[in-house]
This record gives sequence, structure tokens and C-alpha cells, in this order.
Amino acid sequence: MNTNEKPSALIIIFGATGDLANRKLFPSLYRLFEKGNLSEKFAVIGVARRPLSNEQFQQNIKNSVQSSAQEQALVDEFATHFYYHSHDVTDSASYASLKKMAEDLDSHYQLDGNRIFYLAMAPEFFGTIAIHLKEDGLTMVDGFKRLVIEKPFGHDLESAKALNKQIRKAFSENEIYRIDHYLGKEMVQNIEVIRFANALFEPLWNNRYISNIQVTSSETLGVEERGRYYEKSGALRDMVQNHMFQMVALLAMEPPIKLTTDEIRSEKGRVLKALRPIEGNKVNEYFIRGQYGAGDLNGKTLLGYREEQMVDPRSNTETYVAGKLMIDNFRWAGVPFYIRTGKRLSTKSTKIVIQFKDIPMNLYYQTEQALQPNLLVIHIQPEEGITLHLNAKKAGQSLNATPIKLNFANKGINGLNTPEAYEKLLDDCMHGDATNFTHWDEVALSWSFVDKISAVWENTKEENFPNYPAGSKGPKAADELLEKDGFFWWPMADLEVETC
Repeated sequence: MNTNEKPSALIIIFGATGDLANRKLFPSLYRLFEKGNLSEKFAVIGVARRPLSNEQFQQNIKNSVQSSAQEQALVDEFATHFYYHSHDVTDSASYASLKKMAEDLDSHYQLDGNRIFYLAMAPEFFGTIAIHLKEDGLTMVDGFKRLVIEKPFGHDLESAKALNKQIRKAFSENEIYRIDHYLGKEMVQNIEVIRFANALFEPLWNNRYISNIQVTSSETLGVEERGRYYEKSGALRDMVQNHMFQMVALLAMEPPIKLTTDEIRSEKGRVLKALRPIEGNKVNEYFIRGQYGAGDLNGKTLLGYREEQMVDPRSNTETYVAGKLMIDNFRWAGVPFYIRTGKRLSTKSTKIVIQFKDIPMNLYYQTEQALQPNLLVIHIQPEEGITLHLNAKKAGQSLNATPIKLNFANKGINGLNTPEAYEKLLDDCMHGDATNFTHWDEVALSWSFVDKISAVWENTKEENFPNYPAGSKGPKAADELLEKDGFFWWPMADLEVETC
């Protein structure tokens, strides 16, 4: 499909009364509508268990998008495209009435049989819904059909394989869009442009010039009301298996032959295949885990993880992970990729720090200030931008060097923040562009790697939990992981981008 065309489709959202739909999906669709990126030929069926009238559902839509709206008239018009269906995901009769509603709307809005099924609900229903959609005739359409799935895609490799087998009975791989919302973030997508559109960086993007790469995703929030889910997941499955590995793959992949979905996915897959396997006794050499205890942040007393709702008081679940990844290929041999992610830390920040090697002979070492390493910092959230750390001459008569920063800030240049990740990904899905969605091969490779770590941690009780207080920078063992290699973590907060 031409990406300049306004897409036309019926979007069926399962879980339409849930938090994800109301906080992310409806506002993102509204912004596409407001900007004129969504054709008048679209309709949305909200599917959920609770009984609601169309009028009640449309009022929910208006409430959901109000904070994003510039004009009330547009909000009212937008809401008229939404319809509601009270649904039992296990009952074929319920799918039959949904099919009738879909066919009526397809005719009314002239949607050409294009359908997107968005599963914004508990993953245990993914396979059931996909099979019913096929068996009950909702995928028999003249246009395209696409299935959008939220993470987690399984909780280990075997469950992911079973789920994939179910879904593939109804949809082919190129019709399945596995959402990783990090891939919709503007600065994550910018990794490719920074690398492949700049002669300054690509020749240096290898083990001859880069000493290490650090990927950090820290949160100040705890598990909140997600205790039941988090007890089964932990930081390793919740963040590392998907978000962190996806960023590492983009940073480390070879230049694709073309900037097409298949070529980019192929190169990312090669990175995941080249990861040095870590299992058994090696796990605790390369990875450390943490769990937050009670603490204080900004004067507020915070509970420890084991005191959170629906959490086992003796829980062994990790809320923090730091690890060293080695990519055993020609480009990256010997360069550690350090990753860390955790909850209840001192700073909310997602960033990538590329640290370049020192020059062979430091002529300024004996001066009053030693040279700082050159860094390229990619700021992903909450601010978005790029900072290049260089050394320059101090003002005055001496030849002493001083660190300087060259900044690009998306907020400063554009006046407004960049598009919400879900807005970008929904637009991509409607245009049939799967580049920023996760392919099954990537899911399988990342689960295969993570499962070996999980196997060790789940069979070993961590006696030191909790090992970092809420509101801190994380467990001391994370610092020691880098110190063994002669490196240190660059601060979460001290490298922030400056607004232009």
C-alpha cells in the first residue's frame, strides 16, 4: 500500500473498556484523525464483556480523547465512528453477531473488507480469539486482515511456540503485528538514521573505535496494581526479553541491503543469533538481579516490593536486572553491551550511551584535567534527543581541554513532543508496514536466550532480597559488574539532553 494514501479499515479492539485502550489506543487514533492521517472511511468496534450501549461507549471515547483534542467538533465527529459489542470470547454465537456488525459497518463506510483485530487484553485469550476469528468467519474478507498483539507473547519459549502455533492457524506471519511500543518511540527509530545516514558514525561503529555500549531503562514507579502479573514475569521477562533486546539489535545490526521490513528484520535476527549463550554457572557472571525494599523518594516513603498488593511476602521475583551481552561476530567481538532496567529507581530515564575508545596517546593526560571519553548519548524518554560529548580547548591562554556537549532536542526543535509511540505503530499497521513490529524469529531467539537465565534464577533462592532501597540507583552488584571490566555506568540523570 502507498504510505501516502489514507488507510481505510475496520478496527476491532478486544478489551475496549480496558486501561490500554482508553489511555493509549483511543487518543492515538484520535491524533491520527485530527491530523488528517486517517481516512473518513474507518470504523471501530469496541469489544468487551460488560454491557454498554453505543451511546455510552461513544461518551467513553470522548472522555478518553478530551485531553488530546484541539476542537470539540472533531471529537464529536470522531466518536461517531465507534460502535460497541458486548462479547464472550469463547462463544461462537457471540462471534456470529460480531461478524454481522462488521459486515454492516464494512458496507456503510465502504471499507473494502479491510480488518485489523487488536487484542488489548490478557494474553491467555490470544490463541482462543484468533482461532474463533477464523472458524467463525471474521477473517474471510476481500481486503487485508491483520492481527495486532500486545506483549507478553508467551512467558517462555515453549509457551510462545504454543501460542504462535495457535495464531498461525488463523493468520500468516506477515499478517501478525506483535507490538513492542519501544519500537514506536521516535529516538529508537532514529537509531537507524543516526547510524546509516551519517558518515561521521558508521565507519566508527565497530570494535576498533567503541569500548562499550550501555542501554538503560529506569523507572521511578513500582509495580503498582500489576503485582499478580509481575510475580509471574519479573524484570527479565517484562523488559529484557523484548524492549532491551530490540534496542540492542538495532544498535548492533549490520547495514541492511535496503531499508525494507524483511531486510531490517533479517539483520536484527542475525544479531540475536550472534549473542554469546549464557547458561548454568555463567549466568551469575554476566547477569545480576535486584529487588527493591522500602525507601524514600522526594520525601515520600515507599513500600518494598514484598509489601506491594498481590505480591508474595517472600517473593524471589526480580524488579531489577543488569547484564553484559557479548555479540560474537566480526564487528562487535570484544565489545560489551551493558543493559540495565529496574523499578523504583531514583530517575525515570531510557537512554543509550555509546562510549568511544580513548585516543592512542593522550597528550593532555598531564594537564590539570584528563580528557573525558567521547560519548554519543541517545535520549529516548522522558526527553528525546541526541547529545555528542566532545573535548575542546578551554577559553584562555592554556591548551587545557574541557568537555563540551553538542545537543539536538526534539522538543526544542519541533516545539511539541514527538508522536506517541502507539500513534506511530497504529499508523504503520494500517499502512501494512511491519518494520517496527517484532517478527516471530526475534521472539523465539530472545526467549531462547532469556530462558537459560530464568532457569538458574528460578531454581536459586536469592538470599539478599531486597538488595536496593526504593528511590536509589539500584543494587551495588550492578556497579561491580562493570568494574570487573574497568568501566562504570554513566549516570542516569547527569547526561540529560538540553532543550534548544
